[in-house]
Amino acid sequence: MKKLLPSLVCGFAVGVLQVVPFLRGLSCCLLLPVAGVFSIVLYQKSTGLTDKIPFGKGAGLGLLTGIFAALFTTFFDTIITLITKTNIFVEEFVNIQKAFSDLPFSDEMKNELINMYTLIREDIINNGFSLWYTSGMLFSNLIAGILFGLVGGLLGTYFINAKNSNYYSSR
Repeated sequence: MKKLLPSLVCGFAVGVLQVVPFLRGLSCCLLLPVAGVFSIVLYQKSTGLTDKIPFGKGAGLGLLTGIFAALFTTFFDTIITLITKTNIFVEEFVNIQKAFSDLPFSDEMKNELINMYTLIREDIINNGFSLWYTSGMLFSNLIAGILFGLVGGLLGTYFINAKNSNYYSSR
């Protein structure tokens, strides 16, 4: 558990921050990699390691951080949607419909997509929940979390190892 805790803590922090509206856009490009870096720092501090951290370990911690971030983000967003019966999907639905008009699909397919998205929107407004929306959100959060958490874990490993080698070479 001691090895999972840094990823769990950092993933939780990202999950909380990603539901804040003005931070949502920064999640994949900034929050997830920074969380991956912090998970390496916390891992080093919690284990007391002063040696170089293997890149495989850093990649694993970053990956776990991204997975935990995706799970927590989806959970918190789902809870907020259940309570408020609205979310960014409902609020931006008009723009989604406009975006469909630019797609290079037949009118029949565009109408089918709009009908499907309308049902998802109605589920959210009426019930506060849509299985399709939640599943899609979890899937996309997992992809972004794994990718950018991995990048953060590798960057954190590189920075920690570079710092440690500079520290030892200066002594």
